[in-house]
Amino acid sequence: MTSAPIAVGPQAAANESGTAVIQLPKTSESPALLRIRHSMSHVLAMAVQRLFPQALVTIGPWTENGFYYDFDNPEPFTEADLKAIRKEMLKIIGARLPLERIEVSREEAERRISQQNEPYKLEILAGLQEPITLYTLGEDWWDLCAGPHVANTSELNPKAFALESVAGAYWRGDEKRAQLQRIYGTAWETAEQLAEYQRRKQEALRRDHRRLGTDLDLFSIEDEAGAGLVFWHPRGARMRLLIEDFWRQAHFDDGYELLYTPHVADIELWRTSGHLDFYAESMFAPMQVDERQYQLKPMNCPFHVLTYASRLRSYRELPIRWAELGTVYRYERPGVMHGLMRVRGFTQDDAHVFCLPEQIGAEILRVLQLTERILSTFDFRHYEINLSTRPEKSIGDDAVWDLATRGLIEALERKGWPYKVDEGGGAFYGPKIDLKIEDAIGRLWQCSTIQLDFNLPERFNLEYVAADGSRQRPIMIHRAIFGSLERFFGIMTENYAGDFPFWLAPEQIRLLPVTDEVMPYAESLQQQLVQQGVRATIDRSGDRLGKLIRNGEQMKIPVLGVIGAKEAETGAISLRSRRDGDLGALPLATLVARAVQANQQRLAGLAAC
Repeated sequence: MTSAPIAVGPQAAANESGTAVIQLPKTSESPALLRIRHSMSHVLAMAVQRLFPQALVTIGPWTENGFYYDFDNPEPFTEADLKAIRKEMLKIIGARLPLERIEVSREEAERRISQQNEPYKLEILAGLQEPITLYTLGEDWWDLCAGPHVANTSELNPKAFALESVAGAYWRGDEKRAQLQRIYGTAWETAEQLAEYQRRKQEALRRDHRRLGTDLDLFSIEDEAGAGLVFWHPRGARMRLLIEDFWRQAHFDDGYELLYTPHVADIELWRTSGHLDFYAESMFAPMQVDERQYQLKPMNCPFHVLTYASRLRSYRELPIRWAELGTVYRYERPGVMHGLMRVRGFTQDDAHVFCLPEQIGAEILRVLQLTERILSTFDFRHYEINLSTRPEKSIGDDAVWDLATRGLIEALERKGWPYKVDEGGGAFYGPKIDLKIEDAIGRLWQCSTIQLDFNLPERFNLEYVAADGSRQRPIMIHRAIFGSLERFFGIMTENYAGDFPFWLAPEQIRLLPVTDEVMPYAESLQQQLVQQGVRATIDRSGDRLGKLIRNGEQMKIPVLGVIGAKEAETGAISLRSRRDGDLGALPLATLVARAVQANQQRLAGLAAC
């Protein structure tokens, strides 16, 4: 399958007519937006304290699409309060107040904070290094801040900001500390940018995988079983199986073998791997079994390492490519879990390549090619790619790091993919490539990663017998394409807005018998379709035809087949396609042939067959 050119950074999103719409830069990409949003957060805090004098301020940073401020207020903020706060913000902006940066001593900052009786500011101050800077807004409001800000509120566009919502937030992210109220806002340079942002936000709500997961009966997260654990319903499970089968075959075709490894291991394994030192906060508590402590696995890689170490390897065996759909378990705080995007139990599409140093470039290129093949099958064809190099604190020989980094660069250049360099952003155990995919509304999602690892081979004393008979360390490549099946499923659902292509849809064809008399013919059609691997069902509700069609459209069924007396008499079926419109009356043999071809070629619809 040929993909479109790779793009670095978000593409211009398009509306439903295909017309390009306004580009929306992120805060980190625009110095002007950084100043606007940083300043707007201070305007928000000033407005809140004018209207609610008992409210204490905490932190108010910018975000990629706006800003927020956390408050400790005796009463919860309401929608009416947000309207009043926005009105007060407009007054502050219209007053053309200056924002000025002031350097003060720690003692002077403490004196000012004590006068205001702001305990959170004292705690923030304790963590700051000198010089201590604050920004004043007008003559009577200030906050600790490093900036930058606009020079005057007249630079803030009163038609280009909005207050969006109120949410709970714990101080310092610690659920054992005070619960605060977080007011979210967004601010832009122009009213047109704000309108486009709000349009995209509404589109994101329409595509929300959590709502679609319920509406289309794909999955659920049941409180009785615990937070962050996914229940796959039959329709979602069918889709997951299709994805897994495609993934497995793609790996077999690319020279991988599959592994199945345990879900738990003796805690000493995680001590050897280093996870207990670096990752303990994200691991579940160990369990006692037969006087030994066992740990649910947060990663698959130590198991693959043990498999490699099960016998001595020869250089002639390398590269070894092993892949696994391995379910892992990580402790996530209650406040950060989000549908399928962040859960406590998920299945990684893990793979590890054990290779010789001189094989790095070719193996990385091979991974990039497989990544493109798999992602493009799900209609992800625009990527942002980052190459992260050696950090200041790292392990491994300089020569090996240089060889590995050159291998990554060589592979990217041979693939023809532009990339950004994150100097010093690699892991302590090796350089890496991170790939973000762009969805249908211009959002970027971190999915694929390729990491070189000099740490685990050293910790587990991995070796191979070199050509000269000496024992050498293999290079280990960690690699995931989806990242996790759960998260990728959520991203994919939002990308398609639940309107899945024909080959992937859990229910491909729904037969709509108009009367009871044609039911035997409908059942015969369904049986023949199912025997050919087509996922066909019958709507047996007995509703009128209009209701049958609406029900099918609500469930986003790719093809609806209307069966009346005429169809039963002629041995045909009248088809309506979500993507291709009215396909007319087709003989069953033609429908089966098209459906089978669409499945084999993983097509979006039947019209191209």
